[in-house]
Amino acid sequence: MEFIGKGKRGKVYLEKGIATKFSQQFRVKNEVYWLKILNKHKIGPRLVSYTEDSFSYKFVKGIEIIPWVEKSNKKDVIKVLKEIIKQCEILDSLNVNKKEMNHPYKHILIEKNKPMMIDFERCKITENPKNVNQFFQFLINSRMNSLLKEKGINLQKKEIQDLLKEYKKTRNKKILEKISKNLDSG
Repeated sequence: MEFIGKGKRGKVYLEKGIATKFSQQFRVKNEVYWLKILNKHKIGPRLVSYTEDSFSYKFVKGIEIIPWVEKSNKKDVIKVLKEIIKQCEILDSLNVNKKEMNHPYKHILIEKNKPMMIDFERCKITENPKNVNQFFQFLINSRMNSLLKEKGINLQKKEIQDLLKEYKKTRNKKILEKISKNLDSG
């Protein structure tokens, strides 16, 4: 096995296209639990196997979201961001809070214009999930906003914030569609 990375809570090794993450038992148990559920919704890397202190999944070769946006065109960026929003909406509908969506720099990888969320060890059930809201906060309040402007995507911060407040209360798909349309206006 080839060592490929160390995060705050574990080490990852690679062998023949399969990544294996070693971590504390309770973290492994939680991440495996969520990958089993989320894989059914086509979210997260495909879980292959697991033990008490490790789990294996199909390796994702993707590029982290910021460097990917920097080198991609407007059309691809909009398509990928809408797919991420769709995944965030699914997480919200399952009452799952991923906890990293307001700073997903290393938690979303893009491979062949397809986004892949990774690192689900901190996920938890909540009555008030915030994945959509946190991801939009990332889009409008971070370096990402400057990158989007460079691509000709000018998000209307005030309008989005007002719509997000309503979405947070109702989780209404029509409101989410209005928010997402902001990506198309440029």
